[in-house]
Amino acid sequence: MASEETNSKKKKEEECIINCLPRDLIERIFLRLSVSTLLRCTEVCKQWHKVIRDPQFVTAHLEQAPCCALLFFPQESVHGKPYPSDAIVFDEGWSQSTVAVPVIGPDDFLCGSCNGLLCLYTKASTIKIANLTTGECLHLDKPIKNLKGDHFSFYRFGFHPVTKEYKVTHFLGEHQNNSQGTFNVIQVYTLGSDKWRDVGSSEDLSLSCVKNSGVVNVDGAMFWLTEDAGASWKHAVITFDLSEESFARIQLPDSTLGGYRRYWITEINGKVCIATAEVHQHRPRMLSGKLQIWTLCSKLESRWSQMYSLPYTHNYLPGPHFVHRDKIMMQSILGDLYSYELFGEGCGTKLSKRVKLLNFSPHKPDNVQSFICVKSLVRLDAYKKVRIVHGSKQQGGWGLKKWEAWERDVCSVEDMWKNVYELEQNSLETPQLLAMVAKDLLQRLPFPDEVTRQRITMEIDQTLQHLPDCSDKHRRPQRRLNWVERKRDDEKLTARVNRVNDITKASRQAAVDISSTLMDMMNHLQYLFAKFYLC
Repeated sequence: MASEETNSKKKKEEECIINCLPRDLIERIFLRLSVSTLLRCTEVCKQWHKVIRDPQFVTAHLEQAPCCALLFFPQESVHGKPYPSDAIVFDEGWSQSTVAVPVIGPDDFLCGSCNGLLCLYTKASTIKIANLTTGECLHLDKPIKNLKGDHFSFYRFGFHPVTKEYKVTHFLGEHQNNSQGTFNVIQVYTLGSDKWRDVGSSEDLSLSCVKNSGVVNVDGAMFWLTEDAGASWKHAVITFDLSEESFARIQLPDSTLGGYRRYWITEINGKVCIATAEVHQHRPRMLSGKLQIWTLCSKLESRWSQMYSLPYTHNYLPGPHFVHRDKIMMQSILGDLYSYELFGEGCGTKLSKRVKLLNFSPHKPDNVQSFICVKSLVRLDAYKKVRIVHGSKQQGGWGLKKWEAWERDVCSVEDMWKNVYELEQNSLETPQLLAMVAKDLLQRLPFPDEVTRQRITMEIDQTLQHLPDCSDKHRRPQRRLNWVERKRDDEKLTARVNRVNDITKASRQAAVDISSTLMDMMNHLQYLFAKFYLC
């Protein structure tokens, strides 16, 4: 009792010492910590909770948060087998996450990422906004329920740094047959407001360009491509200012490009960029020529400069954000994702230091997307008080019947791991038990000299040392693994199952050796006793 009181008093004294530090110093310490660590710190005391949840601290922590790459695999069916939506996060050191992102459901589609918040299109009648790290989320009603031809790529998510407003946009098309058509209305929802609003455009814009070329949010404006038959590139850039909610057009470079081409709009180091490459005519998503990337230097003057000109290397780009810092990500037709370092600019750009990041098969390479993301403390409670925001009304996630077989597979893998551990331990029990019996007999039987006893004990210990070491019990994750890590886990399980056979053989041999040592020991004693009686 006295010990508990002493520990409690010591803990309170330590807390007092820490809390006696100036708040500015505490904040500077906290700014160096990760979001997951800060979330644990909020439970230490009220003062820490108040500091970490302060909006100014949240903004300061967000401003220096390192950018990560988020690779998203949309839900799809391959050879008749459904695969759920999944994501992998690469940190600033390009280390991969191993667990699934909890806020991404098996049927969700990612529409955008901004300040640590994800915008997810669900099969239900809602759009989900979720914090990637804290797990906090809200559901808001779609502007039009059960809209025929609607597609997740027609929804986008942005933030304006001056107004501090988050907005979801929906490109509302008039003819949405397989996304081939036009739109002249953007439906806008500002987080915290009561309804969607329609903002009209003075011209018809291309829906197919939105779907195939992407949309990026830079400096409080959304940028995407539209068709322009009179331009040299047959395309132009459209911008939508999230504060003024107004449209503008930016002309593309006046240069001649040949061949059948595809265009992407992307963001590199906070600047709007256009990428273009020749593609196969019958497979318009597959690259067949060198990749050119142009950056927007002046929005008012529609002035561009060529940033990179890269030789043909791989077949696919995971848009919209395939360049992160000084590296570009490319995909092969075999399902391998590579990163290359970029050296030089313009026509002198070179690719070097190829690194294979992962293999994402059986997912299709032309469906994989890449986004820029950060881990933040941005909260959503302030936006949950309006009528349009609510919890999901429909059953969703892993509880749906379509994912029952998938969940059974996950459970069967866990059961197999448990069985492997039991088999390993059971295989080792027999020789270990025999060794205990042998050593006990050695202590009980009358040996004429201690040297013989020690020699036999040493032989038994050496036999046990040759047994495989099974102390490296594979620690099972507490959270669901992402798809790539699950494949690695399956490979580890296969190797472990094969190892069980080796352990069983080694254990049997050890049991035979120890039994043989026991027999030799008994024969030796019988010989000594017989010799004693004859004398």
